[in-house]
Amino acid sequence: MNISRALLGCCLLASFTLHAAPAFNPVELSDHELAQLRGRYVLPGHVVHFGITMTSAWENSGQRLDASVSLQAQQGMARPLITVTANGNGQGPAPAAGSGTIIGGQGLNNVDGISQSVRTAGDLNTARNDLSININRNGQAPALDRSGTPLNGEFSAHTNLGNATIQTTPNGGLQVAIQANGQGTSLQQLGGGGLRQSADIVSSNNKVHNLTHLDVVLQANRTSLDALNCNLDQLRGLRPIGY
Repeated sequence: MNISRALLGCCLLASFTLHAAPAFNPVELSDHELAQLRGRYVLPGHVVHFGITMTSAWENSGQRLDASVSLQAQQGMARPLITVTANGNGQGPAPAAGSGTIIGGQGLNNVDGISQSVRTAGDLNTARNDLSININRNGQAPALDRSGTPLNGEFSAHTNLGNATIQTTPNGGLQVAIQANGQGTSLQQLGGGGLRQSADIVSSNNKVHNLTHLDVVLQANRTSLDALNCNLDQLRGLRPIGY
């Protein structure tokens, strides 16, 4: 992953807060807050499109349960578009419950920034936590994806494999959680200054995947324009001393 893109993405993730209020109101950061950022940041007018998608999937015994939430915001929108989807594939009884035990890990709840964890008390399990960041500078916002169900506080889906829940959180963020019957849990939570991805597995033969994708479109050639303005400001500063 390009380091500069990763740093910019982390700054955007750290500053993201989804308020439950009817309108989506951007908040201007103070000079003190900007001084604490690491990496790069951009002014709101430079961002044409901002999108976040969180998807969690759990597989076992030929069954699959996945849930996804998408937030899309573009210039001119009064509030972001937030939609959810959930799918359950495969039929059959719930897999046999595992007997594994996972203890500890409470400190993960207090991590600022990005936290990723996989803990397993079974055999033949596969789990991944991924963060994908895509930043374009072509100034062209993609068409809004209106598929899915609008999120209204909380959404849930149920299959023999388990339950998937998508909801807003008290700190103004988004959360995707899967409770696999007798198999374990997965969680993705974004907001309040950070991103958390976790998978706790207490049985065997499970496959778990958490993915958060950040998509940002910036004004075309804005970097060159900013550099030009900076050079002009320097030239203006030379005028009083005779240049």
